[in-house]
Parts: sequence; structure tokens; C-alpha cells
Amino acid sequence: MPKAETELVVIEKAYALLVWSLNHIAKFPRNHRYGIGLRLEQRVHLILELLLAGKYSRERLPLLQQANLELELLRFQFRLVKDVKCLSLESYGSAARFVNEIGKLVGGWIKQSGTKPPASAASPLEIRVKKSAGTR
Repeated sequence: MPKAETELVVIEKAYALLVWSLNHIAKFPRNHRYGIGLRLEQRVHLILELLLAGKYSRERLPLLQQANLELELLRFQFRLVKDVKCLSLESYGSAARFVNEIGKLVGGWIKQSGTKPPASAASPLEIRVKKSAGTR
């Protein structure tokens, strides 16, 4: 049987953060689980999706820059969750380490991909949709 393809480290770490987050969000009090918990879950999903899209895209820089912005927003969401006592200080520390590791990897990937800003003001996902629609 052929050996499975090795995944990029940043994608493995983002996936691990998603699993970790889902396990912790499930323990949030009900009044926070479906508000901030859901938004937190969606943001981690989005980061993973952006990284996967970047892996397969020739125009990866805008996707990686968007992932970097989402990571910064995620930092604030984890801080909020800690401040409203949904996460212990220890769990918050774990989340911060996850996000910092992923941020360093994304930053390195951005440097490797070049530092030019995207050609258009459209979001990275809109850029991909427009290019796909024009190739019929």
C-alpha cells in the first residue's frame, strides 16, 4: 500500500487547534457555547480552509495574508473566552501557544511567497471565485 502524503506542518497544527477547540467549546456554558463558542469554531475552520486553499493555489499570498488576519482575530477571541471564564488560564495558555506556532509558520510561508500586496482590493476568496468563473 502506498505511503500517505505528508501534510504541511502548519495545516497539521491548524487541524490540531480545531480538534482542541471543539473539545473545549463543547464544555462552554450554554449561554456562551452558541455565541462566542460558535464564532470561535467558525474562525478556526476558516483558518484551516484558507491554509488548505493556499496549499493548492498559485495565488497563495492573499490567502495567507487573510489567514494571518484571522489568526490575530482568533487571539482576541480566545482572550475574550478566558476573560468570561469559559477557559481556564492553563487552557488559554495552550490556545495561545497553538495560535503563536501557527502564526510563525504562516509568517514564514508569507515571506517565502513574497511580500507584494494583492493586486485587487477584493477578498482572497472573491479573487479565487472570479478567476474560476472566467475559465469556463
